Amino acid sequence: MQTVTHRYPPTLSLLLTVASLLLPSAAMAQASAESSADPRVLSAIVVTATRVDALGFDVPASIDRLDGEDIRAGRAQVNISESLGGVPGLLARDRQNYAQDVQISVRGFGARSTFGIRGVRLYLDGIPGTLPDGQGQISNVELGSVGRVEILRGPFSALYGNSSGGVIQVFTEEGSGAPRLRLDVAAGSDGMSRLGVQASGASDGIGYVVGASRFGANGYRDHSAADRRLANAKLTLRPDDDSTLTLVANAMSLPRAQDPLGLTRAQFDANPRGVDASALVFDTRKTVDQSQAGLVYERRVDPANTLALTTYLGHRGTQQFQSIPVSTQASPLHPGGVIALGRDYRGIDARWTLKTQWLDKPLTVVAGLAYDDLAEQRQGFQNFIGPVLGVQGALRRDERNDVSNADQYLQGTWKVTSDLSLSGGLRHSDVRFRSNDRYVVGPNPDDSGSVAYNSTSPVLGAVYALSSDVHVYASAGRGFETPTLNELAYRPGGETGLNLALKASSSTSVELGLKTRSTAWGEVTLAVFRTETNDEIVTQTNSGGRTTFQNAGATQRMGLELGWSHYFQNDWSARLAYTLLDARYRDTFITCTTTPCAAANTVIPSDNRIPGLARSSLFAALNWAPAQGWRGGAEMRHVSQVFVNDTNSDTAPAYTLLAAHMGYLATVGAWTLNGFLRVDNLLGQDYAGSVIVNEGNGRYFEPAPGRTWLAGVSATLEF
Repeated sequence: MQTVTHRYPPTLSLLLTVASLLLPSAAMAQASAESSADPRVLSAIVVTATRVDALGFDVPASIDRLDGEDIRAGRAQVNISESLGGVPGLLARDRQNYAQDVQISVRGFGARSTFGIRGVRLYLDGIPGTLPDGQGQISNVELGSVGRVEILRGPFSALYGNSSGGVIQVFTEEGSGAPRLRLDVAAGSDGMSRLGVQASGASDGIGYVVGASRFGANGYRDHSAADRRLANAKLTLRPDDDSTLTLVANAMSLPRAQDPLGLTRAQFDANPRGVDASALVFDTRKTVDQSQAGLVYERRVDPANTLALTTYLGHRGTQQFQSIPVSTQASPLHPGGVIALGRDYRGIDARWTLKTQWLDKPLTVVAGLAYDDLAEQRQGFQNFIGPVLGVQGALRRDERNDVSNADQYLQGTWKVTSDLSLSGGLRHSDVRFRSNDRYVVGPNPDDSGSVAYNSTSPVLGAVYALSSDVHVYASAGRGFETPTLNELAYRPGGETGLNLALKASSSTSVELGLKTRSTAWGEVTLAVFRTETNDEIVTQTNSGGRTTFQNAGATQRMGLELGWSHYFQNDWSARLAYTLLDARYRDTFITCTTTPCAAANTVIPSDNRIPGLARSSLFAALNWAPAQGWRGGAEMRHVSQVFVNDTNSDTAPAYTLLAAHMGYLATVGAWTLNGFLRVDNLLGQDYAGSVIVNEGNGRYFEPAPGRTWLAGVSATLEF
């Protein structure tokens, strides 16, 4: 591997210029922000993403919070990506492929994922949606029951451990008040339908929220139909004034989701609704069943000390049919074209919080231990029986894989003066992989083995109040990211067994930011950041839904995030989010550009852009939402072009989308009725909603729909 001198792009000059202007800009803002009495200013909202209840305005990190009503208003409530467009630094792509989940990247982490979410930590009511190996799923979130979503970006994400390029936490609503029953019905383009029901309230000191939904669609593209059912329950008990016990459980069933695969450039240009013939021949598809349950117990021991215990367990079963040609599977070493996974996972997190004084100044300390365990049964089968394709055939792979992590963390916040607060933390992670090969047949050897990764991640930040409405902050930290079991699953040269030679990547991040608010012009957040990563894990080969990975040396991500929100008089509100990201390789490395590939053969020069990432994105929304009567809004979203491979030889074009929605809300006795109509992609633009990075057959593009409509109505009865 050759290391070359990196030529900093023009973006660096822009970042340095913005950074140098932060303090002067803040001083100017102070003069016009003497009063901020509007209770709806977003920064007055409490967030918990740093494990300490705090005002988002007072935290030395980039944190956004989305409320459940905003997530649901005028939306399908099918994918969490629907409502994440207004978060700076985050790019959520709806792949129009329910066999692969949405694509989510935060500050450039997570874009290489071929399915599911990786590089970004996920939590649902405190239960990890990211397994110990770093692979996460968010398809089990029932959006009809969501109370809020918090998104943490930047160095402080590392305090959540492995694969923490960012943290997304979803919280179910709290059951309180009189019993309520809500029914949601929605229908839209391409045979889309959703039916949801929720019951909530409190009785005899027990708060409850129980929700379920069923979603179905024929799909925009051929061979992309899906049927998904979700259920979620949350019970909150208070045994005494100092204790809270929360029980959460959810289940997801995906009986069948067709996988249309990607399209080549020629296919994409000719017929974006079509599919490659291999998807039809092998009937590419996936089925998933997942269920999990958890318990969170919190007790205030005394005014200074609080203990919290979280424990959970779950199971996820997956069967995926891929488009691996029969001739390729002729080798006795090939693991077949059908993947069957059974994953059982469990974990525990014990946390102690101390609120005290140090040098007569407020100090909060959090210390904790976390242990998570994953047991995976992985089998591979041929995807044919004789001349019949797309069926489960002979067994070709059988192994038991175990992953565990044992973490210890310590963090604290100290109010040094009335204007200055310091925050910091340290987390040590020990992640272990072990594979027991049960398929030792003929020339297929015993590929059992193990590998361990460990890392210590320090983080430090400070926030200074230039005034009550103008805060500046800085933070820095180190993080790490292990390969996932899916990334270890195949060796690039076609050999059997796990790719245990893959190393974990490590990163160093710094961030400088400004937060300011005013009744006159709302709230503004500005952040500039830089992350340098060593041993970046990148795609080496990708064909037929099967991907191999390698380490590619150093990379660099630099960016700017700007957010603005404001509540106007007469029930108007506006929101804007802008992201500028420059993500490049700093080292030259060698990769594969053809399939099959016995050995890497193509040089990727330093300074090439990391594929799958947009250089810039812009989101703007204007909404009018009176308490009763007519309401409506409009949205605009622009995403720049995206490179599809490491050679930077092709791109998914830039696109600009417009959307509009209108509705009517009325209260009739004990009933609240809410109906809406929404139109997306008003101009009918053809574009690729996402890309499959480094797809070996050149099928990089996953087309998104043209103009679509959605209509829905909800009825809520309060007893």
